[in-house]
Amino acid sequence: MPSIPLAAIQGVLAAGIGVLLRAERWWLVIHLVFSPALVAALRLDLPPALPLAVLAGLTFVFWTTFRGEVPLFLSSRAAADALLGLLPPQAGLRVIDLGAGSGGLLRRLARTRPDAHFTGIEHAPLPYLLACLNARGLANLAIRRDDLWRTPLAGEDVVYVFLSPRVMPRLWQKARAEMRPGSLLVSSSFPAPHVAPERVVEAADARGTRLYCYRM
Repeated sequence: MPSIPLAAIQGVLAAGIGVLLRAERWWLVIHLVFSPALVAALRLDLPPALPLAVLAGLTFVFWTTFRGEVPLFLSSRAAADALLGLLPPQAGLRVIDLGAGSGGLLRRLARTRPDAHFTGIEHAPLPYLLACLNARGLANLAIRRDDLWRTPLAGEDVVYVFLSPRVMPRLWQKARAEMRPGSLLVSSSFPAPHVAPERVVEAADARGTRLYCYRM
């Protein structure tokens, strides 16, 4: 049986590599504790139902990440404030968030702009339920459980995404095909490949989020 100190050394090395690769902080925590936790679980001889329950919980959170290559990323409060500054001032504005997560960003937008209508699209069951809870009491915020790739964009004034570099080429093609002229695509952290944005806005958060803005 491997020793916990040896597993801890492996965790520290993995976390150090994560720091060098500029991984997200939550990944560093996973790298740090995974091996020691695995060794401890083996020594405790935990019942098989426990890892099955953990797997089920992760499935409800990440759902089809393995297929769509879109992990769960949560936008910061600073990113929400930066996006607010990008929204056009006209009443009746329609904004959609493809991959809304727990809905925190949309709740902040909807409370600040009661004259606009906001829609969140989320496929994973647990984040969808949390987003529905965040939407309570806000008549201008609707959450739908749907696949972002099957969601039409023709009627939206602003489309916000925080997805993954792997899917940005496909997302850009979808936006070009469906969004009407003059509408705005805002991508958090990941730019559309080989396309110059109209502007780039930096959010004042710890991860140094950038919002890439594309005018159709």
